Amino acid sequence: MGRFDGRSVFVSGAASGIGRATAERFGREGGRVACADVNVAGAEETAATIRAAGGDAFAMPCDVTSPGAVAEAIAETVRRQGGLHVLANVAGIGFFRRTTETTLEEWNRMIAVNLTGQFLTCKEAIPHILKTRGAIINTASVAGLKSHPYSAAYCASKGGVVQLTRALAVEYGRKDVRINCICPGGVETPLIGQFTLPEGVSQAALGRIMPLGRMGKPEEVAGTIAFLASDDATYVNGATIVVDGGMIA
Repeated sequence: MGRFDGRSVFVSGAASGIGRATAERFGREGGRVACADVNVAGAEETAATIRAAGGDAFAMPCDVTSPGAVAEAIAETVRRQGGLHVLANVAGIGFFRRTTETTLEEWNRMIAVNLTGQFLTCKEAIPHILKTRGAIINTASVAGLKSHPYSAAYCASKGGVVQLTRALAVEYGRKDVRINCICPGGVETPLIGQFTLPEGVSQAALGRIMPLGRMGKPEEVAGTIAFLASDDATYVNGATIVVDGGMIA
């Protein structure tokens, strides 16, 4: 018996990295997984891997910045799976940039994907999760708790996710819906490749944000997400769980 046998799970950002590892973890533990991403081919690969291992999964396109796309993706998941028990918000983007060189377009895009996207998926999922007394796990970052250089937009977006999570947790906690967020540190994912230093900046500037010893693995973060979604965490609500190997200790 798996912890999520028969439960419907929606994972955004499921095409790669933490999102893929999360979808696969839920699949291994019996969840029926909707693998959502703008990268449909990648989402299809994730769903195929889950099915090949004996799990239940399907892929769907979803641009989390589009209210219509999010509404349709959640509705399709409910139609196909009869309800929704778990929402795992993992889709995200990031980059390093001097603040004075960050364009308004870049700022808006960061907020749209990392913060507004999680608001939209929560908004559409909550009516269904209220019926199943399920759980929502949002993905913030240690950058939402601690200042990072050359990351004003990213820090703002992830800090917003932390507070969004806390607000939702107290709004819906008495209705038996648990809403938590995780704050990963440096993790070996394709997203890391987007974080290149601005020209002329010393590597020493990153000393304060590098994890201790090694980078994390997507599977290690996925395990924490699965815990927060499971019945092992029934008294965990509004929490911000840091998964960073000691980065901010």
